[in-house]
Amino acid sequence: MMKRKAISDLIQWKNSDDRKPLVMRGARQVGKTWLMKEFGQSCYDSFVYFNFDEEDALKSIFEVNKNPQRIIELLSLIAGEKILPGKTLIIFDEIQECPEALNSLKYFKEKANDYHVIAAGSLLGTLLAQPKSYPVGMVNLLDLYPLTFDEFLEATDMALYAYYESIHKEQQIEEIFHTRLLEAYNYYLIIGGMPECVASWVKYKDPAKVSQIQRELIEIYENDFSKHNGKVNSGRILMVFRSIVSQLAKSNEKFVYGAVRQGGRARDFEEAIEWLVSAGMLNRVYNVSKMEHPLSAFDKLDQFKLFVFDTGLLKHMASIDNSAILLKADYQFKGPLTENFALQQLRGQFEVEPRYFSDKGGEIDFVLQYGTEIIPVEAKGGEDKSAPSFKRYIAEHDPKYALRFSKRGYRKDGYITNIPLYLAQKTKELL
Repeated sequence: MMKRKAISDLIQWKNSDDRKPLVMRGARQVGKTWLMKEFGQSCYDSFVYFNFDEEDALKSIFEVNKNPQRIIELLSLIAGEKILPGKTLIIFDEIQECPEALNSLKYFKEKANDYHVIAAGSLLGTLLAQPKSYPVGMVNLLDLYPLTFDEFLEATDMALYAYYESIHKEQQIEEIFHTRLLEAYNYYLIIGGMPECVASWVKYKDPAKVSQIQRELIEIYENDFSKHNGKVNSGRILMVFRSIVSQLAKSNEKFVYGAVRQGGRARDFEEAIEWLVSAGMLNRVYNVSKMEHPLSAFDKLDQFKLFVFDTGLLKHMASIDNSAILLKADYQFKGPLTENFALQQLRGQFEVEPRYFSDKGGEIDFVLQYGTEIIPVEAKGGEDKSAPSFKRYIAEHDPKYALRFSKRGYRKDGYITNIPLYLAQKTKELL
């Protein structure tokens, strides 16, 4: 039984005075359907569930009718129960299969906002990138990601999770718990946060089964690329996706078009990247020319790194053997895997998405903006000390915060706060 923190966002939405129909975005298989039903079950008298992928006949209701009252009458007939405003949650799943239904959310907002409507679908992000198919400003948006480390911990080890929850700023972490949490972190690198992988791990504790699910997930995604019908060439989407491991294995990890295909140029692959990022499959981090507030003003739009939305999937794509993660101090690809993890935990914690900084003098793994403060961040896979560029930045700018994620304990070393990797999800709380 998995708990998702997003349920509290949904409850907040339910109780909000300026609630609009909610659209939930997220890659396929991150648990959108489960979460919507769970929310309907636990927070409403009842819910009605409509899946546009499974029931073609549903589409005709939306193609013919623009009046939400009429739509609700017809949906009530199909569901076999009366849909009551505020008491019945209306769930539209795989709504990308029916643009008219997506569009109807705007009529719900304008004429029937006392009905609670929630919609989800895979690849919605790519659809939302084309404004005409989409009721801009008429809906609330919620992004769902794979389980973060703390959600993983809650699902796999309740007692350890209770300890994790109790950790607060500047707390001493006892060695025994530090060791156990590091072990859980290593397992998270292997299993990742896809609900099916976590559920399988909880049930069978068999890494081979997890690996099998990861392989199937990658197949599902690659299949999605090829059958999506849009302007973007699906072969190029696949090529970009498959090049990610080798992009990250390079010494500077920066995305290079030529590494996708010999002689590849930006204009060949830009749209494919855009598609993968809006589909929620890849996380893009821009290089900034200056580490100053506001960060986004200094984005170098032609220099970025692409990470995979789930660390377990990246580990699988890179074919890293489990024993390397569990036993070896150092293995190829440890750096990128660690950064992928850190980014996955940092996403959504701060108003401004993380950036990185790189110039001739070296590189800083991540740059965070916290209020007007700029925070340099190092992500280290082992216990090793920081890179020179990180130290140089601290010496020159004397920032209020400087963070190093690593496998060392939680403590302050001079100007640098060392945060164990397993606490990355709590970064903002610990500042």
